[in-house]
Amino acid sequence: MTPSRRRWLTAGIAAGFAAFGGWIAWQRLTPSPEDEDAVALLYALNLPDHAGTSYDLGQLRGKTVVLNFWATWCPPCIEEMPELADLHREITARNGTVIGIGVDSAANIREFAEKHRFPYPLVVAGVGGAELARRFGNRAGALPFTVVIDAKGRIVERKLGRIQLPRLRATVQELLSNG
Repeated sequence: MTPSRRRWLTAGIAAGFAAFGGWIAWQRLTPSPEDEDAVALLYALNLPDHAGTSYDLGQLRGKTVVLNFWATWCPPCIEEMPELADLHREITARNGTVIGIGVDSAANIREFAEKHRFPYPLVVAGVGGAELARRFGNRAGALPFTVVIDAKGRIVERKLGRIQLPRLRATVQELLSNG
C-alpha cells in the first residue's frame, strides 16, 4: 500500500471513530423520554428549603414551573442562577415560578443561599435529586438540568446543560400568555 493510500485509510478510520464518538455523546447527553409519573412524583414531595423549612412541592400544581436541578459545585449551574432569578421576577406575578432542586448537601446549599440570596426557592434533594432528574429524562446525570412544566402539569421542554435565557423566556412567556 502506498503512503498516500495509507494516510487516506487512516484518516477515514479516524473520521469514522470520531463520528461514532459524537453519536455516543449525543445519545448520552440527549434527555431520554421522561417517566410519565415524574410530575406527579414532584408534586407529592416535601423537601427542606435552604433554611431547613419543609417546602411542599404540591403548591406548584396549577403554575408554570421552571424546575432547575443544580449543585453548588457545578460552575454552569451557578452561572445561570442570576438569569433564572431575573426570569423568576418576571413571571412570579403571572402564575409562574422558578424552583431550584439542589443535588447537594443541605449544609452546602444553606451556605450558598445565605451568601447569594436568590428570589426563588432553593430546596435540598441531596443525592435523591439525581434520581428525580433521571425520572424527568436526565439519564446522563449531568447538571444543570432544567425542565419547564405547564400549568396543567405537562412537561413542555427539557434542557441538559446551561440554559439559553432568551429561548427559555420565550417558552415560558408563551405558556403564561396561553394558559
